[in-house]
Amino acid sequence: MVKAIVGANWGDEGKGKITDMLAKECDIIVRFQGGSNAGHTIVNDYGKFALHLLPSGVFYNHTTSVIGNGVALNIPYLVKEINSLVEQGVPKPKVLVSDRAQILMPYHILFDEYEEERLGGKSFGSTKSGIAPCYSDKYAKIGFQVNELFDEETLREKIDNVCEQKNIILEHLYHKPAIDKEELYKTMVEYREMVRPYVCNVSAYLYNAIKEGKTVLLEGQLGALKDTDHGIYPMVTSSSTLAAFGAIGAGIAPYEIKEIITVVKAYSSAVGAGAFVSELFGDEAEELRKRGGDGGEYGATTGRPRRVGWFDAVATKYGCRMQGATEVALTVLDPLGYLDEIPMCIGYEIDGEVTTDFPNTTQLYKAKPVLKTLPGWKCDIRGIKDFDKLPKECQNYVIEIEKEIGVPITMVSNGPGRDDIILRR
Repeated sequence: MVKAIVGANWGDEGKGKITDMLAKECDIIVRFQGGSNAGHTIVNDYGKFALHLLPSGVFYNHTTSVIGNGVALNIPYLVKEINSLVEQGVPKPKVLVSDRAQILMPYHILFDEYEEERLGGKSFGSTKSGIAPCYSDKYAKIGFQVNELFDEETLREKIDNVCEQKNIILEHLYHKPAIDKEELYKTMVEYREMVRPYVCNVSAYLYNAIKEGKTVLLEGQLGALKDTDHGIYPMVTSSSTLAAFGAIGAGIAPYEIKEIITVVKAYSSAVGAGAFVSELFGDEAEELRKRGGDGGEYGATTGRPRRVGWFDAVATKYGCRMQGATEVALTVLDPLGYLDEIPMCIGYEIDGEVTTDFPNTTQLYKAKPVLKTLPGWKCDIRGIKDFDKLPKECQNYVIEIEKEIGVPITMVSNGPGRDDIILRR
């Protein structure tokens, strides 16, 4: 049985908590795309953690954590993250890394920084983690797969070819120092020894595990609106954030994915630039930002203040559709308890016409939110375990979201902890 946990919106929906919770009943958790550019915040018995490369199921002794071929793999970062968990009292996780994963190179981070610097005020708001340059090289066929570290002749030859191209760009476009071939080779040898204990033919491993009846959880990074093809292009990430890509990024057959749990926030938030129709500003935004998340709405990787807004039913319905959601986990409902009434974006007005279909980016920048206001519940809902024990106004808010997006909400998160969850199955 294969399940996917993915985001419906701009990321930061709380996927880490849901993965951590569901991993208890799973054998294998797979990260299938993205890199260390986004984080999953988790609060459990060991403490509070922000994971960036490792899957959010690493806290259980019975699970195997897999880095799939679709990931942009920062090898030193991965090793550092494993060691950091152990230092904080977490048992050393069992980790496997696909021999086909693309290696995020030191110069990818530099190129990311240099390009943002060159673009100035027109930059993409990159986390400068090297993700876009890494995926660019992957599709230009000048990237390095993990398996290439273990063939000396191929490695040296490829380093020569890559440096020849990169150094021209460094000199003439960015006016920065050239890459030293010998230093890069030494770095790659270090990477080889770092990753050696974890390397695996992941697609074969997962094929056999599925045949044996193991439960596999695919964990996505970011959300549908940051997908390269179907998101708010060009202000998107550099990989596919959709559950459909989980099959490709893990190396399994697409028909194996039986359940797609799509995580949705009870309000909206986003890190980085791009269209955001229901966005709030000023004191109203700051109040929600301060109360939101599990300690304020700030990026788990960057620490940047997240942009916040009211729940966007248009964007969320689209995100659930693109993910192929079979059920929804609604998160961070509890921070909204301070509001007398809660607006919800149920449509977009574009050029004088109202639509409930999420448009392309060109039209999206013209969109104005059409709001519907619901009564607030004005109390703290943490600690409540049964849906029917929530205040009636709170129940109605959840039911209204469910009606707008057209997908059953089976889980409602009302706190940051692993057990702060209401099941509606």
